[in-house]
Amino acid sequence: MEIEACRQAMIELPIDVAVLARLRDTARLAATHYSTQIEGNRLTRAQVEEALAGAHFPGRERDEAEVRNYYRALEHVERVAARPGRITEDGLRRVHGLVLHGRATASRYRDGQNVIRDSSSGGIVYLPPEAHDVPGLMAALVDWINTGLDQPELPAPVVAALAHYQYATIHPYYDGNGRTARLLTTLVLHRSGYGLKGIYSLEEHYARDLGRYYAALTVGPSHNYYLGRAEADVSGFVEFFCRSMAEAFSAVRAQAVQVVARDARDVSSSLRRLDPRQRRCLSLYQDQPVATTAEIAAHLGLSRRTAADLCRRWVAEGFLEYRDRSRKGRSYQLAPAYEILVTPSG
Repeated sequence: MEIEACRQAMIELPIDVAVLARLRDTARLAATHYSTQIEGNRLTRAQVEEALAGAHFPGRERDEAEVRNYYRALEHVERVAARPGRITEDGLRRVHGLVLHGRATASRYRDGQNVIRDSSSGGIVYLPPEAHDVPGLMAALVDWINTGLDQPELPAPVVAALAHYQYATIHPYYDGNGRTARLLTTLVLHRSGYGLKGIYSLEEHYARDLGRYYAALTVGPSHNYYLGRAEADVSGFVEFFCRSMAEAFSAVRAQAVQVVARDARDVSSSLRRLDPRQRRCLSLYQDQPVATTAEIAAHLGLSRRTAADLCRRWVAEGFLEYRDRSRKGRSYQLAPAYEILVTPSG
C-alpha cells in the first residue's frame, strides 16, 4: 500500500523538466555507485561521478570500466523500457554485454559450472544449475515475466522481485549476474508503470542492508540448486524486495514534494508558456498518452514533414519527449512538466 500510495502521488506531482532531469541524473549516479559497490567496486560516490565525466584513477581501471559500463547499461534499459514490446532473451543478453564489456552485444551463457564461494573461508555458498540447463531456464523465466506483465495476476513489484531472484538463482554467466539481475528489475518495474519518473534507486537500499539482501537471496536446505533451492520458499526475498521498494519510493516522494514546494510552477504558468499549436496538441494527449507524427499532423492540420520538424523543435524545448525514436514507429509523449495539464484531477 505504501508503494501504491507513493506511485500515485508521484504520478500527480508536477515536476519541472529541468528539476526532473537533475533528479534522474542523481538517481542514475546512485544506482551505478551502489550496484557496482555491492559487487566490490572500490570507487566512492564522488569518484564514480568523476569517472563518468572522464576522470581516471591509476590502479582502479577495472572499477572505472565497471561504473561506466553499468551507467551505459542503465541508460539502455531505460530506453528499452520506454518502447513497446516484449522483454526478450536477446535483449537481456545485450544488457549483460553492456554490463560486462560496455557493448550492446548479446553475451553467450556460461559453458561450464560457476561455483560461488565465500571470499574469506573459501567454502561453497552456492552451486547454480549446470550450464546445459541454463538456456531452458532463461527461456522459461523470460516467458514467465512477459506473461506476468501481459496478464497480471501478481502485483508488478512481486513479478519484479521474483524475476530478480530467479535470474540470480540461474546465474547464467560467470560474472555480472547480480548487476544484470538488478537492471532486469528496473526494466520490469518501468515497463509495468513503476518507473517513478526514473528518480529512485533500489540499489542504494540493497547496499545499505547488504547482509539482509544476501540472506534473503540464500534460501533452501542446500547450497546446491538441485537439492532444494529450486523449490524453496522465496517469500523472504519478496518481502525484503517490497520493503526496500517501499522505502525507496517513500524517500523519493518526500524529496520530490520538497523540490516541488520549492521550485514548482502552477498549471496556469505552464499554460502561459505554450503557444497556440501546443495548446491544441494537449487535447490530443487527453485521449491518449502517446502520439505518432502522423497523428499530430492530422490533429493540427499540417503536413507530416511540417509536423516532424515541429515535433523535433518541441522535444528540444522540453514540451515533448520521444517514446519511440525509430524512423517507422516514431512517437512522442508529453514531457512530465506538461503531463499534469492533461491528467484528470482527483
